[in-house]
Amino acid sequence: MIAIFGTISNPTKFADGPAGFFNFLSTIFKLAGTVAGLYFVVQIIIAGYGYLSANGDEKKVAAAWATIWQSAMGFVIVAGAFVLATVIGKVTGINPTNPTLYGPNN
Repeated sequence: MIAIFGTISNPTKFADGPAGFFNFLSTIFKLAGTVAGLYFVVQIIIAGYGYLSANGDEKKVAAAWATIWQSAMGFVIVAGAFVLATVIGKVTGINPTNPTLYGPNN
């Protein structure tokens, strides 16, 4: 069989005991943090537009402020999770916020 897209090999360096598992979780958490940050920015833009287009309607202004408040609290929770992960990493000696990713050539 001809390999059109190349070959895929198992990431043997990634599965080296508990450290490999924590590196995997760290990668997942970083992805979730990035998605949460992008979602926060989109929500702030949408809420800002809702606030500007409220035209003095108190219900629309209150809804926009609620969206801004909820987005900010969600972002603080996500940032707090990264701070907590860093503190736990310092205590255990595992660096969960900066894993080394291994590919097929490493």
